[in-house]
Amino acid sequence: MGSVAVIDYGMGNLHSVAKALEHSGARQVVVTSDPQQILDADRVVLPGVGAIRDCIGELRRLGLDQVVRQLVTEKPLLGICVGMQMLLERSEENGGVEGLGLFPGEVKFFGDELREQDERLKVPHMGWNQVKQTIDHPLWHRIEQDARFYFVHSYYARPGKPTQMAGRCHYGVDFAAALAQDNIFATQFHPEKSHTNGLQLLQNFLAWDGRW
Repeated sequence: MGSVAVIDYGMGNLHSVAKALEHSGARQVVVTSDPQQILDADRVVLPGVGAIRDCIGELRRLGLDQVVRQLVTEKPLLGICVGMQMLLERSEENGGVEGLGLFPGEVKFFGDELREQDERLKVPHMGWNQVKQTIDHPLWHRIEQDARFYFVHSYYARPGKPTQMAGRCHYGVDFAAALAQDNIFATQFHPEKSHTNGLQLLQNFLAWDGRW
């Protein structure tokens, strides 16, 4: 299934992502901040947890934002959690942060008064939730419609092009659980924490050639 580079910019649960990829059948997984190692890999994963300002700040400081841009149309790229959010144009977190702009759209705060049927919902959105697959994509192979995945986030993606939403979730509001464009697939949920469905998605990523 080839080699996988997990981009290391000092943020994200890199160990669990790497272990999940190995468990899913990756021949070689390297956690690295070296641009050439990233570009030489067959597939690339961009993880991320924490504040988007810190994540994208470190990504840019290391020059890895340009590496991610170079990957566009070159090889399969999987963004996870904040790794997905950074791909959009802008986030309103931390007073407003400019993203990489690979997907049109913005990242919004759930709000302090998020409600569902007069019940106040906790923020962050944390735990298992159903994902409605909105496009037919190779990364959904053998994953049932409305399968449950694990989420931890206070901000959600609102894509500028509805056709780029690969999966939808609901938590007070509808939001993008997954985005897809060309050779890029990105998830708000954590596949490495999502047991059987998450491992299946990672297996699908390892088998994916970037086309659909």
